[in-house]
Amino acid sequence: MNDQWYLSTEICEGESMDGKYTLLEQYLRDLPISEEEITLTFERIEQILGDSLPSFAHEDSAWWGNQKQGIQIETNAWMDAGWMVEIVDLHEKWVRFVRQ
Repeated sequence: MNDQWYLSTEICEGESMDGKYTLLEQYLRDLPISEEEITLTFERIEQILGDSLPSFAHEDSAWWGNQKQGIQIETNAWMDAGWMVEIVDLHEKWVRFVRQ
């Protein structure tokens, strides 16, 4: 299996991929316009989602890419809200988003 194509396929059976990251998108949209960057721990993102991030989010920085094409539906959450991932630290388990 090509490792690049696993990125968003790890969801629970019966769960819709469309809404999995909606709460993260809304959280980022609701931030004050004056806030130009935000660093969130993976734990905080999971609290926002009310669900665990897929294991690949913890293991592969490509999961956090800023590409809106393909099957990486999680990317739409932050990019549609006007944010991009600037850096992700898989060891410390945090990600920094910056406004586009």
